[in-house]
Amino acid sequence: MTIGVLVMAYGTPTTPKDVEAYYTRIRHGRPPTPEQLADLQRRYNAIGGTSPLTQRSADQVAGLAAALERHRPGGFDVRFGSKYEPPLLETTADSFRDDGFDVVVGLVLAPHSSSMSTDQYMSRAKEALGANVQFLDIGAWWAFPGFLEIIAARVNDALSGIPDPRRDTTEVIFSAHSLPEKILESGDTYPEQLRESAERAAALAGVDRWDIAWQSAGRTPDPWIGPDILQVLREKRALGVTDVVSCPIGFVSDHLEVLFDIDIEAQGVAREVGLYLVRTTSLNDDSAFMTFLANVVQDRVS
Repeated sequence: MTIGVLVMAYGTPTTPKDVEAYYTRIRHGRPPTPEQLADLQRRYNAIGGTSPLTQRSADQVAGLAAALERHRPGGFDVRFGSKYEPPLLETTADSFRDDGFDVVVGLVLAPHSSSMSTDQYMSRAKEALGANVQFLDIGAWWAFPGFLEIIAARVNDALSGIPDPRRDTTEVIFSAHSLPEKILESGDTYPEQLRESAERAAALAGVDRWDIAWQSAGRTPDPWIGPDILQVLREKRALGVTDVVSCPIGFVSDHLEVLFDIDIEAQGVAREVGLYLVRTTSLNDDSAFMTFLANVVQDRVS
């Protein structure tokens, strides 16, 4: 029996002309104001016009499929579905159902889970698949053996570029996408997951000085989880930190939240306050990461 694997991610506009429709979907059908649209387009323009997330996700899906094929030839059919950009996850779920799959595994390309993010992907996929398809959802996978070792290696690679005399005043800042504070009212463990994953990754990397921060908060009136990484960078410099390794542990590929929010916005603040900031390289379709994800999927069906 071939098992379906529904790989899910947030999605991104494919071309500049798709930005407004994408933004409208994110806002649940409410078109953005001209100012909001211009601001998002400005950020995309700063990284080349569009985000590379579409290609990065496609590469990850292909890499995962290849890794699973090596382990179990013919055992898995891997397909992609997005939350906000075609192919939508419901469309891909429909394709599995229509093709007669009995079992489908759901995997979100995000290591931490939350009621407002990954749980929404899973509920939408399960509903689309219907009662006749067994849906095996994979929740937070940051603690599965192998992931934090990959992160720790990237932290050490970044640290290797900082001269030894400054290591004592160097700090690693692990970050993830902020979410509205209202998720905390229901006991959502998302913040605890970030802190624990950061703590364990730092220990594996042999790092004593580290902290967490939040990034990429939405532009809404509601309060979002903080502190924001831009604020943290200013505070660290005031406390005598000279160098920072930025490790966006909550993201698995190069896209707007990394290429703009860290490489441009956070880097700009770092230069402003006199910090040297270096970012860990993104996972993308790294072979070790693809093998790790294949192990996660296989563990779920075993």
